[in-house]
Amino acid sequence: MLSMSDKKNVLVLCTGNSCRSQLLHGYLHQLLGDAVTVYSAGVETHGLNPRAVQVMREDGVDISHHTSNHVDEYAHVPFDYVLTVCDHANEVCPVFPSTAKKLHHNFPDPAKATGTEEEVLQQFRAVRDQVKAYAQEFVEREFVSA
Repeated sequence: MLSMSDKKNVLVLCTGNSCRSQLLHGYLHQLLGDAVTVYSAGVETHGLNPRAVQVMREDGVDISHHTSNHVDEYAHVPFDYVLTVCDHANEVCPVFPSTAKKLHHNFPDPAKATGTEEEVLQQFRAVRDQVKAYAQEFVEREFVSA
């Protein structure tokens, strides 16, 4: 594990900071603990989606205390990584005056799912599982084998 002096700052960025970025924030915190400080933000703020909280709880990760933040709130933070999780955020992502490594992966927006409550929750679970796999790959590539 990294020493505290090697602690990295990671920003997860999406459009509204309500679902996808919150999922990835939760998994990165679970996987890396105190080795990193994880921030999540949006280019807009839509509030924390209760279904995101629910499907993460089903997988043993509590994100109920997370808040929906605007990216401008973190302009002063020297990020090591900026992870965009939707094409819109990637296109409008502000330029960070740092040496941050910028990575992008577009996940479908579960907040746009339609159908019955169970069908919508299935979409949230599918995206959650994609985000979890991405988080594990990111940690393996950038922290474990680095």
